[in-house]
Parts: sequence; structure tokens; C-alpha cells
Amino acid sequence: MPENRLLPGGGPLYIQVRDRVVARIVNGHWLPGNALPSEQQLAAEFGVSQGTLRKALDTLVTENLLLRQQGKGTFVATHTPHRELFHFFHLVSADGMRELPTTSRVLGIELRRATTTENTRLKLSRSASVIHIRRLRELSGKPLIIEDISVPARLFRGLETNGDAPPNALYALYEEVYGVTIRRAVEHLRAVIATAEETKLLNLPSGTPLIEIDRLGEALDGTPVELRLSRCNTQSHTYRSEIE
Repeated sequence: MPENRLLPGGGPLYIQVRDRVVARIVNGHWLPGNALPSEQQLAAEFGVSQGTLRKALDTLVTENLLLRQQGKGTFVATHTPHRELFHFFHLVSADGMRELPTTSRVLGIELRRATTTENTRLKLSRSASVIHIRRLRELSGKPLIIEDISVPARLFRGLETNGDAPPNALYALYEEVYGVTIRRAVEHLRAVIATAEETKLLNLPSGTPLIEIDRLGEALDGTPVELRLSRCNTQSHTYRSEIE
């Protein structure tokens, strides 16, 4: 098919192809871990040149939605502790080392009516419910983070009654059990003072400053699916953001 044949929706061809690939992942045509057909096959199917197809796939590799394995092909990325560490966890020790929290202790998990803030941030209906998780996370054996996490109940049915406590790597659980992949997260940071409860849980003196990380996680189609508020003791760790 000719290179100049437009796909529905208009716009640059490689963007249109990229959006079609994303749509197939969203609708389950390709699942996390699945190999994509060859570039030659996909180019023919979408009616574009292999160069255009490759450019579209390159954007998704950059966005960490696809993964290339030399000699094997291109795969839909899966959430692993390694991926969660390097793409979604930004606290590092004084020597610059990254590590995922070693343990998480669930302080509470419940199904309840969404608050006004949750309705707005997660784009829910006024009568929607959320599953709320409050947990304490340790790093290097020390309590470091208190998290409040809210997710739409309709997408994570039964999470609050699961016999096993939610694991450290929640994003892997979302993907493997509920078919929800966190593709992107937007964070806002601010300095706060630890509450009385937080100083007790984190073993800190009264009035200790914390970093509050407000994160909104989005699914493959851009829908907000997780609201996470983390309050972190950074006396021995810092938040590192890398800009290239």
C-alpha cells in the first residue's frame, strides 16, 4: 500500500500507527509479555513503510510500553520490580543507589465511597466507590514511607477482600490480576511536617519535615486509575529526577 495512504483520524502516519498499536494493547489483542508480529508484517497490515512503522514502535519503546530484545523481536512491556524501580520509584540513598522498599505493612484496606477529591482526580461518577489502601513501607530495614492509595473499585473488584496483602510492587499486581497497566504517572512534590501518627510510625521526632509525593497514575489509554499520596522521610534518602 502507498506510504501516503492516511489512516482514520489524520495526522502524521507514525503517530496514527503508534495509536493503533496502543489501542490493540488496551483492548487485549496483545497482552503484556506478548511478542508483536514482525515489522514487515505490521507495516503491510497498516499500509505504511517499514521506516514509518519502526518510527512508531520507537516512540513506544521510549515510553517503556514496548521492549526490544535483540535477536528475538519486540514485546509488550510487563511490570517487574526492576521496571517499577527505574521508572516509578525515585528515592535514592546518600550514595545514589536505588532500591525498592524491602517490605510493606498494610495499615488498612477498605471499599468505600469516593471522596470529592478522588472523584475529581480519578474522573469518577459522584456515586462511585474506591478501594483505599494505607500502608507503611520500609527501605534498608527502616520505616520510610507512609502511603495512601485509592483506585476505582470497578477496575479492581475484590482487591479489598484478597486473602493476601497487596505486595510491594502493586503495578505488577494491577497488570497481572486486573489487566490494568500503569503507563504514566504525574507527580507533584511539596514539603510537609509529619503528623503525630506519622512520627510514631516512622520513628521520628515531633515536627520532622517530610516530602509529600502526590502521584496520579494513568492507564494505557490515559485514564487515571490510581491516586497515591506518599509521605517520605528523606533524612537518609533524596528524591532524584533525571532530565535528559
